[in-house]
Amino acid sequence: MQFSEAWLRELVNPALNTQELVEQITMAGLEVDSVNPAAAEFSGVVVAQVVSVTAHPDADKLRVCQVEVGTDAPLQIVCGASNVREGLKIPAALIGAKLPGDFKIKKSKLRGEQSFGIFSEKNGVWQQMQRV
Repeated sequence: MQFSEAWLRELVNPALNTQELVEQITMAGLEVDSVNPAAAEFSGVVVAQVVSVTAHPDADKLRVCQVEVGTDAPLQIVCGASNVREGLKIPAALIGAKLPGDFKIKKSKLRGEQSFGIFSEKNGVWQQMQRV
């Protein structure tokens, strides 16, 4: 039988970390075969709200976005998403973010424009930033 730790903690929430909880369950006579994370670890991803979108001056398929991420001033993120628009809330991995697959986001320049993060898209800019 499989169940999530979150579900178990809804029923009983002992002040134990995951490993201690596994040991307690085992000591109670229930065998724990494995503990699998529900998702890969990541950090540095926030919800960004797009403030403005302009066409990239040197690339037809790129857009230069100003986004609010809870900092003093908006950040610039260059993306290839054709559906990005003002007011959109979207996950953004900022500089220093660690993503599954051992990726780390770094400040980069895409066709002459600085990008201080990346939106969660699967193609285009994603691969370019990983090579930086």
